Amino acid sequence: MPFELIKSESLLRGRTFNVRRDYLKTPNGDKTQLEIIEHTGSVVLVPIDQEGSLILVRQYRHAAKQDLLELPAGTRHENEPYEECAARELREETGMEAGQLQKVGDFYLAPGYSTEFMAVFIATELRPNPLQADFDEFLEIEKIPMGEAAELFQKGKVPDAKSLAAWLLAQPHLEKYLG
Repeated sequence: MPFELIKSESLLRGRTFNVRRDYLKTPNGDKTQLEIIEHTGSVVLVPIDQEGSLILVRQYRHAAKQDLLELPAGTRHENEPYEECAARELREETGMEAGQLQKVGDFYLAPGYSTEFMAVFIATELRPNPLQADFDEFLEIEKIPMGEAAELFQKGKVPDAKSLAAWLLAQPHLEKYLG
């Protein structure tokens, strides 16, 4: 017997996500409620420049109250195709356009409370072609040789779940860059 949705109510309509409360009947007949973040989905990029360096971004994350080193990422516009979102976000966050985007996987960011589904792309054959960054994004770009980048991920210096998951999914495709 699956969970049965009794009703949903909207709690918040935000700029980047909405929050709803779902009332459910559990398989054993009890009732419960869950707060769910509704999200349009997003992308994470693993950009590799012509020298074989990984391009990361450092940005202030208010919830963490610190600057974090992350892979470039961004939110889809409504039903925007994931590949179009990846191409746009790469240009907005790094100023680079990819000659090749390769999807290497996807995942739910936090399925216990969010609908956010993320697609992961490796971006190569990069060339400058910037787009205006979002008004509230202040990013520093860091180009790190692939071997050093691998160490940063292994030593916990990239403490961002989406970046870690994307790095893991990209691994089978990065052998030629990691030596």
